[in-house]
Amino acid sequence: MIKLTRLNGEEFVVNADLIRFVESRPDTYVTLTTADRFIVRESTSEVVRRTVEFARLIRTFPRS
Repeated sequence: MIKLTRLNGEEFVVNADLIRFVESRPDTYVTLTTADRFIVRESTSEVVRRTVEFARLIRTFPRS
Protein backbone atom coordinates (compact mmCIF):
# COMPACT_ATOMS: atom_id res chain seq x y z
CA MET A 1 0.00 0.00 0.00
CA ILE A 2 1.17 3.53 -0.75
CA LYS A 3 -0.13 6.80 0.66
CA LEU A 4 -1.26 9.47 -1.80
CA THR A 5 -3.00 12.84 -1.47
CA ARG A 6 -6.13 13.97 -3.31
CA LEU A 7 -6.20 17.53 -4.66
CA ASN A 8 -8.36 18.59 -1.67
CA GLY A 9 -5.58 17.48 0.72
CA GLU A 10 -7.26 14.25 1.85
CA GLU A 11 -4.76 11.42 2.24
CA PHE A 12 -5.64 7.87 1.24
CA VAL A 13 -3.85 4.60 0.65
CA VAL A 14 -4.00 2.49 -2.47
CA ASN A 15 -2.79 -1.01 -3.24
CA ALA A 16 0.21 -0.30 -5.46
CA ASP A 17 -0.19 -3.67 -7.18
CA LEU A 18 -3.47 -2.39 -8.67
CA ILE A 19 -1.92 0.64 -10.41
CA ARG A 20 -2.22 0.31 -14.17
CA PHE A 21 -1.34 3.83 -15.38
CA VAL A 22 0.14 7.01 -13.92
CA GLU A 23 -0.27 10.02 -16.19
CA SER A 24 0.62 13.68 -16.02
CA ARG A 25 -1.95 15.90 -17.80
CA PRO A 26 -0.86 18.34 -16.06
CA ASP A 27 -2.38 16.93 -12.84
CA THR A 28 -1.30 13.42 -11.92
CA TYR A 29 -3.91 10.78 -12.73
CA VAL A 30 -3.62 7.30 -11.24
CA THR A 31 -5.71 4.63 -12.97
CA LEU A 32 -6.17 1.23 -11.33
CA THR A 33 -6.76 -2.15 -12.94
CA THR A 34 -10.32 -1.84 -11.60
CA ALA A 35 -10.82 1.24 -13.84
CA ASP A 36 -11.01 3.55 -10.79
CA ARG A 37 -9.17 6.83 -11.39
CA PHE A 38 -7.76 9.33 -8.90
CA ILE A 39 -6.24 12.77 -9.32
CA VAL A 40 -3.42 13.26 -6.81
CA ARG A 41 -1.08 16.03 -5.67
CA GLU A 42 2.05 13.91 -6.02
CA SER A 43 4.02 14.06 -9.25
CA THR A 44 4.14 11.13 -11.62
CA SER A 45 7.74 10.44 -10.63
CA GLU A 46 6.82 10.48 -6.93
CA VAL A 47 4.01 7.95 -7.45
CA VAL A 48 6.43 5.74 -9.37
CA ARG A 49 9.08 6.11 -6.65
CA ARG A 50 6.63 5.10 -3.92
CA THR A 51 5.37 2.18 -5.99
CA VAL A 52 8.89 0.89 -6.62
CA GLU A 53 9.77 1.31 -2.93
CA PHE A 54 6.65 -0.66 -1.97
CA ALA A 55 7.49 -3.44 -4.45
CA ARG A 56 11.04 -3.71 -3.11
CA LEU A 57 9.79 -3.84 0.45
CA ILE A 58 7.35 -6.70 -0.09
CA ARG A 59 9.72 -8.68 -2.31
CA THR A 60 12.69 -8.52 0.04
CA PHE A 61 13.03 -11.56 2.21
CA PRO A 62 14.49 -11.12 5.68
CA ARG A 63 17.97 -12.58 5.94
CA SER A 64 19.03 -14.54 8.98
